[in-house]
Amino acid sequence: MTQHFPTRQLRFFLTAPSPCPYLPERYERKVFAHLPLSDGASVNDSLTQVGFRRSQNIAYRPACEACAACVSARIPVTDYLFSRSERKVLARNEDIERHLVEAEATMEQFDLLRRYLTTRHADGGMAEMTWPDYVAMVEDTAVRTHIIEYRTRSKDGGPGDLIACALVDLMSDGLSLVYSFYDPSMPRRSLGSYVILDHVIQACLTSLPYVYLGYWVRGSEKMDYKVRFSPIELLKPEGWTLLAARDIKTAGQTA
Repeated sequence: MTQHFPTRQLRFFLTAPSPCPYLPERYERKVFAHLPLSDGASVNDSLTQVGFRRSQNIAYRPACEACAACVSARIPVTDYLFSRSERKVLARNEDIERHLVEAEATMEQFDLLRRYLTTRHADGGMAEMTWPDYVAMVEDTAVRTHIIEYRTRSKDGGPGDLIACALVDLMSDGLSLVYSFYDPSMPRRSLGSYVILDHVIQACLTSLPYVYLGYWVRGSEKMDYKVRFSPIELLKPEGWTLLAARDIKTAGQTA
């Protein structure tokens, strides 16, 4: 279905080349636009559906001259069948409580983010994120967004320990995972996968057909997890294309 949005409101810009954070010896460029305050939610919906991602009040997508490794990915949740390993992940985390909260930054969330970045992405572009940066990431937006906090179950009835968070946009056709992070000291829980699986469940419960995962980067081990979910759709030049089960393994291999 062709998407329509008020392009006259948007001015698109192109960034200068900079080192790619995912693939060595490559450079990235992005095309981006500022989301309008008056109609940001619907514009963000339409841009996300054609391959853009949101960061604060900016929508962007890769525009690299000699590389097309970044591909938008989304999970079609209708009739999604959890694999045996996915059911095990859900079972291991049955003791977790989920809380939907307003998109308001807290120091508790930020402390968890810092532990996550230091352990998992010490050399990444977000490694030096400060408290004001985090507040802007969460709160500087005009779209429909919220945070899901995942906590261990408390024995005294109070809030349990915060072990994972997800910043999520509510779209007209799905849930878009803007950014998620979790306690890196709990590898057996597979919290990264659990957050995605939980959103598959939530999308089904609210009759939303998709969970948007952002970009899968062919050749990046950090991003291969996105094509381990099946079924998965990738945005190709001809449009959103369902990745056949037989193609899952080869899709995750370096081109």
